[in-house]
Amino acid sequence: METSLLGLFLDNYEDFRRRLRRRLRSDDLVDDVLQETYLRVERLDPNVERATHPTGYLFRMALNMAADHHRSSSRLLTGEEIDELVHGTDDQLDPPTVLASRQDLAALGEALDMLTRRQREILIAARVDEQPQAAIAARHGISVRMVGKELKKALETCATKVGRKSVQRFGPGAGDPS
Repeated sequence: METSLLGLFLDNYEDFRRRLRRRLRSDDLVDDVLQETYLRVERLDPNVERATHPTGYLFRMALNMAADHHRSSSRLLTGEEIDELVHGTDDQLDPPTVLASRQDLAALGEALDMLTRRQREILIAARVDEQPQAAIAARHGISVRMVGKELKKALETCATKVGRKSVQRFGPGAGDPS
C-alpha cells in the first residue's frame, strides 16, 4: 500500500465507488466524480501537510466534486429546453396576452397605490425581496403576527384589484382562498 494520497486513493478506489454509488445513484456520475477527484489528488502538492484522516479526506473531496458537478449541471439547459427555445413558438407573446398582462400590471400598480405605506413596504419586502417576516417586523417595530396580517391584507387588495383569488400560502388554512 502506497503512503501518498494518490496511492491511498487508488487503494480505496472500489470502496469509494461503492459508497458514492449508494449516494449518487448514477454510475456515470460516479465515474465522472472519481475521475475529477483523481485529477485533483494527482495535482496536490506532495509537500502539503497530510490530513489526519486521509481516507475520509479523499472521500469528502469526492463528495465535494459531486456537489460541484450537481451545481454546474443544474445551470445547464436540458435538451428539451434547448429544443423548445430553438423550435418553440411565441404563443405567449400574442397581442391578447400582451394586452392582458399590461392591464394586470396597471391594476397591480393601482392596488399598490391603494395600500398604506407600511403595507406596501411589507409586501415588497416579503414577496419581492424575500425577507423573513421576523426581519420585517423588527424593521417596522411591530410583531411578526402584525406583519402577517398586513401582508395578508395587502395581498387580498392586490388580488381583488387584479381580479384573482388570494390564496394563503402559510399557516392555518393554507391553500384556501382568502
